[in-house]
Amino acid sequence: MTTKTAAGSGFDADVAIVGGGPVGTFLAILLGRQGKKVTLIERWTEAYDRPRAVTYDHEIARILAVLGIDSENDPSINFHDELYYWKDANRENLQIVDWQSQSASGWRVRYWFNQPQLEGRLRGIAAQYPNITTIRGFDGTDLVQDADSATLTLRRNLQEDAASTETRSIRTKFVVGADGANSMVRQALGIENEDKGYFFDWLILDMIPHFDYVASRPEDPAQWQLCDPKRPTTIVPGGPGPVAGGPARRRWEYMVLPHESAEDIAKPENAWNLLAPWGLTPENAELERSAVYRFQARWAKVWHKGRCAIGGDAAHLMPPFAGEGMCAGLRDAFALGWRLNAILDGKVGVDVLESYTSERIEHAKHYINFSQDLGKIICISDPKVAADRDRSMKADLAARNFSPVPTDLCQLGPGAWCADTAHAGELSVQGVVEAKGKRDRFDQAVGFGWMVLGLDADPAKALTAEQNAALAFLGGQSVRVGAAGSGADAVDANGTYAKWLNGIGATYVLLRPDFYVAATAATAEDLRRRFDEVMSRLHLTQPVSA
Repeated sequence: MTTKTAAGSGFDADVAIVGGGPVGTFLAILLGRQGKKVTLIERWTEAYDRPRAVTYDHEIARILAVLGIDSENDPSINFHDELYYWKDANRENLQIVDWQSQSASGWRVRYWFNQPQLEGRLRGIAAQYPNITTIRGFDGTDLVQDADSATLTLRRNLQEDAASTETRSIRTKFVVGADGANSMVRQALGIENEDKGYFFDWLILDMIPHFDYVASRPEDPAQWQLCDPKRPTTIVPGGPGPVAGGPARRRWEYMVLPHESAEDIAKPENAWNLLAPWGLTPENAELERSAVYRFQARWAKVWHKGRCAIGGDAAHLMPPFAGEGMCAGLRDAFALGWRLNAILDGKVGVDVLESYTSERIEHAKHYINFSQDLGKIICISDPKVAADRDRSMKADLAARNFSPVPTDLCQLGPGAWCADTAHAGELSVQGVVEAKGKRDRFDQAVGFGWMVLGLDADPAKALTAEQNAALAFLGGQSVRVGAAGSGADAVDANGTYAKWLNGIGATYVLLRPDFYVAATAATAEDLRRRFDEVMSRLHLTQPVSA
């Protein structure tokens, strides 16, 4: 059976998204909440109910807050006010990472979560929008596009129904492939991968202890790497447990050694043998999942072609040692969301997708390389090489008086931002403000989108009339930030903005809808010039002053 294209507009959707995991579903929500007609296609009829990703960073907490998901209080999310340790075989510290502090973006550095629960939250939010249609149990099999549209061919998933011949055709204005490492969309677009030739097999064991595991082992950190050449091991939280207020999940990851069979080591009896030294047995814990994953490092050479784009695992794969795999995918969705909404609203040109590729590919490559570098340290099974590593890392740690290192800071690749201004291309600082009768983080108290902030200065007066009109055209805001009693639109409750902007010699900052800094400026003249530069890179359909 073939379903014909709907009559009327000639389009079945504004955007079709192939892949109903967290990346695809999050993007569908970002578009649907702005009134766009979205078709979300997922190949499996039932949602996968086992953990995969277990951690995300402060940027993702900030992004999820856009949907009202509060990482500080959500039942699918928890955190540990502890540092992140790397230890040698004798349990001596090799490295200490600051996963304890509040980040500059206003959220904790690191959170732990249960992916099936979080995905369920996202699906529930998507279901609230009647303009989001979800098609489950279908694979994408073909994709063609022209200057104005793209057409997807779908077929009933033969792994679920081998006898079915049902197909569907969807004509849409844009297609996004969030369909995983073997992406049909990427292949249909003829996009090649850049592969770093990095392959390590690791056994992933997701556990539900029937007791408070962290409290039972006060000698061990809550989150750490055991860099033992006999068996490199990761021991981290796995998010909340299945019972609210009950014992939390835990995860163990073991490197599969060269002489071992990936199939054999994943058998439950072998899993329990590996867990025995950690005090877990079939009597006091549940083995939720045992699976061997091949850690890889690769990225697609291009992330969009014409009216089609890719994101998530379809665009990149990275080792998990930095905990940034799913984070990168949600950043992709956020970056695509504001661009597609603006294109479909007729506010910017389709060419703005060029900056999606140029910005996101370099950002993801940074984390892939960073994760691979961490893996080179961790995945050492040669005792002599490990001993050399341990001596070097211990010397470095002692040289800085055992102080923790901050988490990694990454900048976008070239795109819709000004490279010659301080902090541009980086995630913006966020502080607590008092505005509109609320005291909260800036995003929740004031809002988000295109923003021009002025520290003790009115940005609207610094911009020209044409520039203010362009900002309004984009749905943006001008916000004066200052101390209490200064007449500011947003009171800088803790002095965060004063410290940030004074520290980089800026009076003004132009923020994008994805919370990245587009430009900073010391003077009104600088702001006007850089505002025009950013608008030109957006291919804005309403002109601004030259």
